Amino acid sequence: MADHYETLGVSREASLEEIKKAYRKLARQLHPDVNPSEEAAEQFKSVTHAYDVLSDPEQRQRYDMGGQQGGAGGFGDIFETFFGGGFGGGSRGPRAREERGEDALIRVDVKLSEVVFGVQRDITVNTAVLCNTCGGNGCQPGTHPVTCDVCRGQGQVQREVRSLFGNVVTMHPCGSCQGYGTIIESPCVECAGKGRLRERRTMQVDIPSGIDTGTRMQMRGGGEVGPFGGPNGDLFIEFRVEHDDVFSRDGNDLLSTMQVSMTDAILGTEVNVESLDGSVKVEIPAGTQSGDLVSVRGRGIQGLRSTTRGDLKIAMQVATPTKLSHKEKSLVEQLAKLRKEEPPHFGEFKQSFFGKLRDRFFG
Repeated sequence: MADHYETLGVSREASLEEIKKAYRKLARQLHPDVNPSEEAAEQFKSVTHAYDVLSDPEQRQRYDMGGQQGGAGGFGDIFETFFGGGFGGGSRGPRAREERGEDALIRVDVKLSEVVFGVQRDITVNTAVLCNTCGGNGCQPGTHPVTCDVCRGQGQVQREVRSLFGNVVTMHPCGSCQGYGTIIESPCVECAGKGRLRERRTMQVDIPSGIDTGTRMQMRGGGEVGPFGGPNGDLFIEFRVEHDDVFSRDGNDLLSTMQVSMTDAILGTEVNVESLDGSVKVEIPAGTQSGDLVSVRGRGIQGLRSTTRGDLKIAMQVATPTKLSHKEKSLVEQLAKLRKEEPPHFGEFKQSFFGKLRDRFFG
């Protein structure tokens, strides 16, 4: 790789003003707007890179030190021999560009009916995906990273500092290549040299039965792709079960209420009603009271990681008629005389199941 000073045509002792003057002169000759040839374009890149390094005092110092042989470097080798690495951080070599992607968290609303057996859903996430143009390496197709001429591909540069022991050489990440050891001179225009793009992606998810609000599911590798084609992070899905107007939930049991006419409560009956997973037969025993509980086994929610279902528990609410015809009223009066009921009186307070349900809905 050509020496930066030779590229700009200046001496190693050139001042910053001399470096700027040399760069302006060459740039006017090689700029693509003036000289469209491919050879000039390559020279213009080299000249611009040389100027970027030499016009920055810190990078220029690192470049100069990286080009020196022996001297202080031998002192650093002594520390490496006795302590197993460069003093002040060690000689670890260039770091990899590929990194693991970030984990992602999304929240998904599900209906109570979807919780009974689980459901398969398509969800859309805004995430980072691999750039198809460069394949994740960040380079414009047909190009590749070049060795950093500041650190000579080591990813680190030497720095001499004063200490109680004299001058000590320490190793630090190269500021020119950020410690990678290589530089991407022609970044991919599609992903701006990152190797990945933001994209809305749709994926199919199997939502298990029995989940509840706050339940989280982990999809390994479903998160963002890492920089420069690094491995994907994980995707975490947090669920929220939506409110249902008819059914509530207690663990894996479904709770609801049923309004029963006075005559059905007295005589008993059998009805078919629609639940969350189809028609269900409910037997209402004779003499049913408001708050009485009727259970239908196995018609609740299938448990998480289980094949067993909870029960459907229904609290009865006996509806007393408010408007009676003359004949209906006469019949009820006859019934009252036949039964010789006790007059209204205080009794022992017992909170019915319906009362508990009411507290659950409105408490």
